[in-house]
Amino acid sequence: MNATRSLMAALPFPVLLIGAGERIEAANAAALRLLGAAHPGRHYITALRQPAVLDAVEAVLRDGETRHARYLGRSGNRDTTWQVTIGAVALDTGPGVALSFEDITEVEAADAMRRDFVTNVSHELRTPITALSGFIETLRGAARDDAAARERFLAIMAREAARMSQLVADLLSLARVEQGERHRPTAAVDLSALAAQVIALLDPIAARDRVTLSLTAPEPPVIVPGDEEQLRQVITNLVGNAIKYGGAGRAVEVTLGAPEPQPELRGPGVRLVVRDQGEGIAAHHLPRLTERFYRIDQHRSRDMGGTGLGLAIVKHIVNRHRGRLRIESREGQGSRFIVILPVG
Repeated sequence: MNATRSLMAALPFPVLLIGAGERIEAANAAALRLLGAAHPGRHYITALRQPAVLDAVEAVLRDGETRHARYLGRSGNRDTTWQVTIGAVALDTGPGVALSFEDITEVEAADAMRRDFVTNVSHELRTPITALSGFIETLRGAARDDAAARERFLAIMAREAARMSQLVADLLSLARVEQGERHRPTAAVDLSALAAQVIALLDPIAARDRVTLSLTAPEPPVIVPGDEEQLRQVITNLVGNAIKYGGAGRAVEVTLGAPEPQPELRGPGVRLVVRDQGEGIAAHHLPRLTERFYRIDQHRSRDMGGTGLGLAIVKHIVNRHRGRLRIESREGQGSRFIVILPVG
């Protein structure tokens, strides 16, 4: 039995042995951390408690056939899910049962994310497709000879088609970024020039909404290792959002700092800050802003042409560059989106 305990102690995952009299024979340190009450000599029911696992143990004790069950645990503030394999073993004291626990929390989270992603994409596409189908049917029927209605419907159809096109473009962009996220780009990018180009490109859009754009940057060029097109997309998405949601007649300030030590990176880096003067964002929304398809105001975002993917793309691009994204906002005081990028 000593050899068995030594082997169990060396295993990184929780293992529990149940022996004669349905008592716990042994539990390694990982099992004690997970189950708490799994001390030798106690009845297994006091340690396991969850009906699905208890039923599986009883069945294995009865017929010796290996079974699987799910165990729901808790680690700090996080719920965890474990796949439990329960099999018959021969112990020194007679027949017994061994339980091994595999942490499948991340696998389940990934599955849930995929399901949510498919659901969200389907939902986002369903609305414009339904609108297009309805207007096509109307134009073929009642509005066939109504020139005014035809022009109005065609304008709406064009807007919905553009929305679908933007959604597909953002989905493809997100897929490309995620695919290459493990590989850090190394080309030298002049972030000062890139920010100036984006400001010049978006200035007519800002002017249309009576938004004033400004850029503050150090005199010498700020060079970072990166992917120029992806960093352009980061700045475009952040400044574009600030124009959309900052409010007409207000200002959007873009500030690029010189290279200096950055505590978040534990090394030298630069900060690009996009600040708006909008309504601000409630604190409970901030942790979720970079989730795919997360919107604070669903109807307002859709009316403005948002796909709900812009900040998710920004987050993945910044991650690929081994940087950090920080969002600071208080209701009534505007928002600051801070991108911190390493310079080496």
